[in-house]
Amino acid sequence: MKRQNACVMMAAGKGTRMKSITSKLLHQVAGKAVIDYSIDLAIDMKLDQIVLVLGHQRDQIQDHIQKQYPSAPLSFAFQEQQLGTAHAVACAEPCLKDFDGWVWILSGDVPCLHLELMQSFEKSLSDDTLVAVAGMHLDDPKSYGRLIYDENGKFCAIREAKDCTDAERLNQNVNAGLYRVDAKLLFEALKSFDRNNAQGEFYLTDLVKYAYQRNLPTQAWICKGEQATDLEGINDRFDLAQAQSRICQRINRKAMMNGATLQDPQRTYIEASVEIGSDVIIEANVSLMGKSKIGNFVTIEQGCRLEDVVVEDYATLHAYTVAKQAVIGADSQIGPFARLREGTVLEKDVKIGNFVETKKLHMGEGAKASHLSYLGDAHVGAHSNIGAGVITCNYDGFDKFKTTIGKGVFVGSDCQLVAPVVIGDGAIVGAGTTVTRNVEAGALALSRSPQVGKEGWAEGFRARKKKSNQ
Repeated sequence: MKRQNACVMMAAGKGTRMKSITSKLLHQVAGKAVIDYSIDLAIDMKLDQIVLVLGHQRDQIQDHIQKQYPSAPLSFAFQEQQLGTAHAVACAEPCLKDFDGWVWILSGDVPCLHLELMQSFEKSLSDDTLVAVAGMHLDDPKSYGRLIYDENGKFCAIREAKDCTDAERLNQNVNAGLYRVDAKLLFEALKSFDRNNAQGEFYLTDLVKYAYQRNLPTQAWICKGEQATDLEGINDRFDLAQAQSRICQRINRKAMMNGATLQDPQRTYIEASVEIGSDVIIEANVSLMGKSKIGNFVTIEQGCRLEDVVVEDYATLHAYTVAKQAVIGADSQIGPFARLREGTVLEKDVKIGNFVETKKLHMGEGAKASHLSYLGDAHVGAHSNIGAGVITCNYDGFDKFKTTIGKGVFVGSDCQLVAPVVIGDGAIVGAGTTVTRNVEAGALALSRSPQVGKEGWAEGFRARKKKSNQ
């Protein structure tokens, strides 16, 4: 019969080396909180129970997790005092009362750890191994605990760096903080630990010594190269940047394997939650963020930044388009230098040109605003044309008002549409017009001061100026 599997996730530390008022676990890596990666891994492992041990900033972390994972099999334990890693795991015991099986001990600050590596670790273990530890072979062991072996080559202890001898510190095989332990042994062992060490803490690493002294089966699984790097945790901002670089490489590779062309993957930022179709072309310095979804045959030129944006098939985003919480219809042409703000919905074959800003705008199929306009709180009907310099005057300093433009409307350059106002289907608004009341369908709206012409005036003006300047 297959044994049950549970997880205790260590998430109680202060993370002081981050030098931040924000918990280390809530810092972002490729658009997700650091701890989200560990929780996603635990969920992917299909564990029977997942216990998160919280301490520093526990309210903020718990609130984030409950919002992010409302239906996951999660429970919470709290470490009131920072008394060490063994004490943190012991705090999870009430959540695992009567549990009989394997307990996986994970850290909440290892975002690069992935399911394939976990599966390799599990496959390497003998059936009778009661305490298993994943280790890393590092060129620079830093402050990681060292894996210690006896004279017969048997894994016998993990020694924290501060407790190591000079000879032991030369050991490049170090503890990754990833364990699989028999539940009964785990909680029995924790009750026997003391704090007689350099840091005055209860060390979880003493599990190995506990099992070795009782001749119980232990095992260390050592990773090298890329696998070892995947097991490294985040302690400071440099580690955070390194983790993001690795995860972004994976995301970009996946996009390319699924049929997207990234012209310069090293200068393309795609967050973990973004979906990308096939035959997409993405140029350099593009950022795709949040829950953006990119369709097939889309072209995204240099410098575009999209957050929570849906781009449908065959659309083209020209250079330096910025969009947030918008929908861009199929075959549409956007930019360059366009800004689509929240609530913008563009139907098929829409054109938004250079230096056009939109907000809460709905544009019908085939509509155009080619340059230098602001369209906010507006509905533009199909195949209407908005000229250069057109502004929807939607705000009176207190409230927002809507502009409704019908189908097939032509609005000339440099017009102000003072909302609330409706322009009927097929109407024409002459250049320079300020529209303050509704325009009937098929009508012409024109508010323009009469042009005055004075023959010979310019020559006289120049003569007077010249004389006055002498």
